[in-house]
Amino acid sequence: MTKISEAEFAKLVAGIIEDRETIIKHNPLGTREEILLWMLLSVLVSYLNLAEIESPCFKGKPDAETYRQAIVFVLNERRVDSFDIEPFLKKIVDAS
Repeated sequence: MTKISEAEFAKLVAGIIEDRETIIKHNPLGTREEILLWMLLSVLVSYLNLAEIESPCFKGKPDAETYRQAIVFVLNERRVDSFDIEPFLKKIVDAS
């Protein structure tokens, strides 16, 4: 199982924040917050090499809270150290 450190996660979040306008421009469906959280989740799925069966799936139309919960779920057992995810998610929300 691939794991992620706090430093690696911080880099992913910083990159999404840095590229947020381009990300939003090319993914215009949903709120800015939803788009950025969706992008973070997508990057994590790829970065952590999650199999299809390990990737979160959603019923109905996901919202920002759905993406937030999915990110927490994905990182639950895949963090190298037990870092707090919430400050990073707040940065994404504040940047939106």
